[in-house]
Amino acid sequence: MTDIRNDVPINEYLAYLLAQADRQISRQLETELRGEGVPLEQWRILKTLADGNGRSMGDLADTVLMNHPTLTKTVDRMVSSALVYRVADPTDRRKVMIFLSDHGRALNERLDRLVADHQASLVESWGDEQTSQLKRLLEGLIERTA
Repeated sequence: MTDIRNDVPINEYLAYLLAQADRQISRQLETELRGEGVPLEQWRILKTLADGNGRSMGDLADTVLMNHPTLTKTVDRMVSSALVYRVADPTDRRKVMIFLSDHGRALNERLDRLVADHQASLVESWGDEQTSQLKRLLEGLIERTA
């Protein structure tokens, strides 16, 4: 049986530290995106769809880290704002594919500059080598825990 320790502070847990780092970085990025009136989740959707390939709702939910009901509401708002559009999947009519509209593509290009500046600021404060190392470590952690 595993020995349970109740005296370990919360900041000793990797899950907590990752959540705290995510929260701080996301708040900073949200502040940048707020000037364009775009929530962080919408930016993730726009950025994901920018490759022009389209995504099913299931694939999009996994990629942008959103649950299906929240994604559906967000995509509905984005369709209403003409940022994205839906098309029936030609190989499976039960699926709906989401694509970036021209208006969404233009917004994504503006946001790319903001996000690139945010990223550059993080890299500058943390350092190129440490940033690269952190990204590799996180990618490895994600791969191993998938």
